[in-house]
Amino acid sequence: MTGIIELDDDNFDEEVLKAELPVMVDFWAPWCGPCKAIGPTVEALEKTYGEKMNFVKVNVDENPVVPSKYGIQAIPTLILFKGGEVVDKITGMVAKEKLEESIKKII
Repeated sequence: MTGIIELDDDNFDEEVLKAELPVMVDFWAPWCGPCKAIGPTVEALEKTYGEKMNFVKVNVDENPVVPSKYGIQAIPTLILFKGGEVVDKITGMVAKEKLEESIKKII
């Protein structure tokens, strides 16, 4: 998979929980300023680490089931999955270095 793809409640399990590679899920909404601000950082990380892990986005307004399942109460929230399990959860606007640390732990 290359590039950041949009997932929904229907294809989340298949694309994230059953993925062979680790996955970073960006829970966001179009009206969320910090979500827009962290977007370029996530895109840059995808360009760097996209061969070793998948990067996906879930719009919380259009897909209420998955965010509810993972207790998303604030956005942006980034959850890293490996082998179908949550290995890290980062909420809010954070530095690229913090995200890179989390990625390096699981790839």
